Amino acid sequence: MSKHKSDEIILVLTFLLLVSNLCWLMSPKRVKECNTTNSSKKNVQIFLLAGQSNMSGRGGISRKIVRGNVTDIWDGFVPQECKPNRKIIRFNADQKWEEAHEPLNYGMDCFERCGVGPGMAFANEVLKRDSNFGVIGLVPCARGGTGLYRWIRGSYAYDDLIKRAKFALKDGGTIRGLLWYHGEGDTRTINGSSSYKAKFEKFVHDLRIDLNSPNLPILLAVLPYPKKPFEGPYIEVVRAAQLGINISNVIKFDAEGLEIGSDGIHLTTPAQVQLGHMYANAFLSLKNFTSSTFSFYKFFPSNIFS
Repeated sequence: MSKHKSDEIILVLTFLLLVSNLCWLMSPKRVKECNTTNSSKKNVQIFLLAGQSNMSGRGGISRKIVRGNVTDIWDGFVPQECKPNRKIIRFNADQKWEEAHEPLNYGMDCFERCGVGPGMAFANEVLKRDSNFGVIGLVPCARGGTGLYRWIRGSYAYDDLIKRAKFALKDGGTIRGLLWYHGEGDTRTINGSSSYKAKFEKFVHDLRIDLNSPNLPILLAVLPYPKKPFEGPYIEVVRAAQLGINISNVIKFDAEGLEIGSDGIHLTTPAQVQLGHMYANAFLSLKNFTSSTFSFYKFFPSNIFS
């Protein structure tokens, strides 16, 4: 091949590469990402989701044998109440806002074992009840298997919660509340259960200080009774501690009666939907609750999801 011909081929390939890169930069997906990053987020209504595995979401999870190994797999079913909504976004594991979808806690503390939780049902119900509420930003921070001692200032779960909350606020927005479902692990030991009330009160105190939000609403689900094969001999102690919390703007509701799966502790998908609605009812019951009326399109350009 002549040198002249070889130079022509190189020029053609270089041109095609430049065109390809230009097309990628101008593609709808890429524009969507840029618009999402650069859009004003001053009006987003932020909710933190923290606690253990039921807040992470285990709805639709079942144990199966895959290639000879026993593993937990999500069935992929998403109820209508948990479907994506253009006015619901989530702060993902890469600390970026994206359109929210199940499994909401994916990338935080679970991958294959992550299923349906209460977050999407909560957000959809709030928007259903108040169409002028605006954009809801969900910040999943739950960690399966974490006793309450992991949620004390200086521990990894607590510190990560504070870090993610502050990062979520960096472009604006308001933290409107924290959804808390926790305590299963502490029902197993006398030490965990007997100190639950004091540790939770410290958690709330430190959280409000560190987020500079002295009246931050905490929506607390009181644990339902587990069933076999789960062993939680101190469930009464933990429930009594949760029911005995008496702090301003800590809104409690009893989750007893929600359907529990075959493992005896994790809520089923329908139960997670009910739980989400309970959180919505608790939030909307706040005496100082007021809607924030603003245009959704101030947050996202009209073509972002086209």
